[in-house]
Amino acid sequence: MKKYIALIHREGDAFGVSFPDLPGCVTVGGSIEEAQALAEEALALHLEGMVEDGEAAPEPSSLDAVMTERENRDAVAVLVQAPKGVVRAVRVSVTFPEDLLQQIDAYAERNGFTRSGFLQLVAKEAMQDESRLRSAA
Repeated sequence: MKKYIALIHREGDAFGVSFPDLPGCVTVGGSIEEAQALAEEALALHLEGMVEDGEAAPEPSSLDAVMTERENRDAVAVLVQAPKGVVRAVRVSVTFPEDLLQQIDAYAERNGFTRSGFLQLVAKEAMQDESRLRSAA
């Protein structure tokens, strides 16, 4: 079972998480505990996106290797378990207005997501917050 090093950084009132082995795999929580819990979800989504894009997941780096980078030394390093099995990706066809799709793609690219990875993240967040989903309907 692979475990990846996540770095938790204080960012004002929030805690940002990044994975040195997986550029673009990031999340933010209101507390260290929330950030660490969200790191597991972010890692799973990122790895699923890599599989969907036909990319192989890198081998996790050692703590020594990660900490040789000066900018990593100000963070708290935690190990995050990769999902046990890769869930098979299923291709679907959806329709979006062209301008919305362009906005989605631009946002995803700016934040290190693939289109699919971003849409999966937003869908999961919406399902976790049913009240937000109901008010949008």
